[in-house]
Amino acid sequence: MHTKLRDAAAFVQRRRPENPDETTSQACAATRGAQGALDTIHRFVVTKVSDVATNTKTPKPAVSDGALLTEEQILAMGEQDYMNPAQLAFFKARLQQLEKDLLRNAGETTEHLRETVLVPDPADRATIEEEHALELRTRDRERKLLKKVQQSLLSIDSGDYGWCEETGEPIGIPRLLARPTATLSLEAQQRRELKQKLYGD
Repeated sequence: MHTKLRDAAAFVQRRRPENPDETTSQACAATRGAQGALDTIHRFVVTKVSDVATNTKTPKPAVSDGALLTEEQILAMGEQDYMNPAQLAFFKARLQQLEKDLLRNAGETTEHLRETVLVPDPADRATIEEEHALELRTRDRERKLLKKVQQSLLSIDSGDYGWCEETGEPIGIPRLLARPTATLSLEAQQRRELKQKLYGD
């Protein structure tokens, strides 16, 4: 573009016209030609930029067919993706693994108690009984957790998982990652704990 303008100016200076009007007309024609080239380049650039903007989309977390999401991918998702099939599959797999671990622990405890042998020393018997009592309390907590896990799996099948049972609002991905059996949002849980503290169970 600038080259055409310089060429047009040089052409006008080199030529000594006999007719000033003719010189002015030629210079104007050269200038219009250069301006036309500039307009063409401008339209081309604008068109390309528009095409790039149209075809560029915000990248979403890549999910391979049949592969479960990672925690990072779930956290990177937007609100419109909350409890979509991929997220439900992730939490269902996590809950199923937790259920399997709890059932295995319960089976190991049963076998351990069956294999216990009586010892004659009272101090040793007291130590063994204390260990058994501690293990049974642990398994009792796990039994209650197992019930919550199984209820959560049922709520996934019914389409209720991830939504607060009191308010109907989303429980939130971070809270579910920390506690996949949660049935209340953080705010609802805090209100319930406050009521229990003030008025008891």
